[in-house]
Amino acid sequence: MDYNKYLPSIITGFGAAVLSTIPGIKNLNCCLIIPAAAFLSLYLYNKSTGNDSPIKLNKALSYGLITGLIAALFSSLFDILITFITHSNDLVVGLEQTEEMMHELNFGALMDASMEIMRTMVKEIEATGFSALYTVMITISNFFIFSVFGMLGGLLGMAVLNKKNRPKF
Repeated sequence: MDYNKYLPSIITGFGAAVLSTIPGIKNLNCCLIIPAAAFLSLYLYNKSTGNDSPIKLNKALSYGLITGLIAALFSSLFDILITFITHSNDLVVGLEQTEEMMHELNFGALMDASMEIMRTMVKEIEATGFSALYTVMITISNFFIFSVFGMLGGLLGMAVLNKKNRPKF
């Protein structure tokens, strides 16, 4: 198996993960950065091989999936590392607002149990910079969300690149 063919996905996934750590830009992560990275990985692969043949569905999905998984891996690692160093993250900063919103929705006992778990995670993060539950939750959510949006970006890239490379009569 030629692992160099996945190099564009690894590079663009890592770049997307780096962008996902920047405050403000990270809000655009799932809907813009990850699909753009998957699109770019397909584009770079086509440019590096000089292949102008139409991109097949399985290639588009696999490049999008690999890009999303690489981005999720490094984004989770960066988030955990920054949380460990700063003893703070978005959960710590937004806990009070989350509590207010949850009380307005009045979910009852389920809400109380959820808020207790969040408070425990925040206490662990503030005390040691690490929470095992937070680490598991952020990693699983990143892997799921980034892989889905990566595949969507791969499909978008396939549609755009195939339209561009279509022979003109």
